[in-house]
Amino acid sequence: PAPEDVSTPPLDAKRTASGLAYKILKAGTGAAHPTDSDKVAVHYTGWQTDGTTFDSSFKRGRPATFRVNGVIAGWTEALQLMVEGEQIRVWIPEDLAYKGRKGRPSGMLVFDVELLEIK
Repeated sequence: PAPEDVSTPPLDAKRTASGLAYKILKAGTGAAHPTDSDKVAVHYTGWQTDGTTFDSSFKRGRPATFRVNGVIAGWTEALQLMVEGEQIRVWIPEDLAYKGRKGRPSGMLVFDVELLEIK
């Protein structure tokens, strides 16, 4: 099930200049933040603001690995705020997500992301 705050960021969420909002769910154990050219391994689940799950590495049974700058802008920004072991919930405005592209989730997207490893 989707988190209760999936429809809008809570008042205690941190906000960046770009409009991204995030909340730390679990503190990390690492010290380094990934750069945009690093590869990372993450576990995540993504929802639309109506609570519909549209993607999850958990459903596939394995973490996702990709280059930080190879994903939507909101992910690139959020990942660079994280350290290994950290888990966050991030609210990504549409202009930092899929920008209304046909066949993609629309509107603000919400993800729970755990940064497992910077490669």
